[in-house]
Amino acid sequence: MNKTSHLHSTHPMPQLIESIQNKQAEILRFLESYEEAKELPLYSSVDIRNAGFKMAVVDTNIFPAGFNNLCEHGLTDSVEFLRKAVLNRMPQCKNILIIAEEHTRNAWYLENVRILQQIIERAGFNVKIATFLTVQPSFCEKAHAIELETATGHPVKIHCFKKILADYEAGHQQFDLMIMNNDLTTGIPDVLKNAKVPIYPSIQAGWHSRLKSHHFDHTKDLIEEFAKILNVDPWIFSCLFSVVNNVNINQENDRTLLADTATDLLNNIKAKYKEHNISEKPYLVLKSNSGTYGMGVLPIEDAKDILTLNRKNRNKMYKGKSAQIIDRFLLQEGVSTIYNIEQEVSEACIYQIENNLVGGFYRSHAGKGQRDNLNAQGMVFKKMCPHLSKYGDCGVHHDVNVFDVYRILARIAAIAAHREIIRLEENVK
Repeated sequence: MNKTSHLHSTHPMPQLIESIQNKQAEILRFLESYEEAKELPLYSSVDIRNAGFKMAVVDTNIFPAGFNNLCEHGLTDSVEFLRKAVLNRMPQCKNILIIAEEHTRNAWYLENVRILQQIIERAGFNVKIATFLTVQPSFCEKAHAIELETATGHPVKIHCFKKILADYEAGHQQFDLMIMNNDLTTGIPDVLKNAKVPIYPSIQAGWHSRLKSHHFDHTKDLIEEFAKILNVDPWIFSCLFSVVNNVNINQENDRTLLADTATDLLNNIKAKYKEHNISEKPYLVLKSNSGTYGMGVLPIEDAKDILTLNRKNRNKMYKGKSAQIIDRFLLQEGVSTIYNIEQEVSEACIYQIENNLVGGFYRSHAGKGQRDNLNAQGMVFKKMCPHLSKYGDCGVHHDVNVFDVYRILARIAAIAAHREIIRLEENVK
């Protein structure tokens, strides 16, 4: 059944959208100047929040894990885009190995890798899925692979990476390319460091070394260029942020340091609100400066709230994915969301293959407010489709003009990620 999003917009957005439409040719030249002949991230997902008076990228993932949430038309488009992306990197490629996360108990993640495998197979390649299985090392002693059931009841075969690598080295398996769908939060395993097969996205861009603040530094530079074309304040398309390193959220002195930084940042945001005649109360989001899955994320309404965090929230901000200690924090300007789908607060997530749109979804949460982190237990995903004029009605309806702005912001985010990856790879040379 089709679902309709109720989008109401205030402040300068309608005029801005008109300005963007009038400057489309110039904006396209700006984007393509950074995309042409560049090896853009193989795939990416970009979270965008629209507050009515501003819209901005709040997170960019270069190991996206929600292909199961894309509509059938987006998946169809993914096949050709992925085929071209792979052959651009490896013209003779035939055999691909997907390196998956170790979420073998997460049936929705398994559905994601099953769909990813299906896309790659339809693109004309032979595909297997493997994971390190360090959480269940005994499995690798008993078998080469295990067949699991995804959330939709489909089977998916997951191979033991150690076994499949041994077969490869013995000449029993052949792989021309590895595709990472594992964000390497805990570091790069030696077997990948020594791999003789090309790996995309870069293993240097895992959360073991990637920092969100670096991503937003690159994004800031690009947004300034974009805003200059429109002759507007780049703040309308970006978030102010600050970084605090080497802190322990359980230590009072460190919480004081975070609160002082939050006070300064909030004052800067208040000045922007005053400049643009915005009457809403500004807020912040305290985040781990690395990591994903919505872990280590907390909205902050007042800097003093950091000083009085209860034990539950301190625990939430002390450890991230794979129990990694969080000691580097990003304080990011909060962007509320005006989206409401069937009385559930929602935000947009755009999926791309080499900056080609393949759809996305709205992340919705019935138990959250407009200023909350929606990437939390209880969230649901409502599919959106690319090219509404081409495919007609499917998934959630959205304002096509606003969606065009999301596309621009998502492309900018992936160009910024490309710059990040280059820097990260240079750091290990």
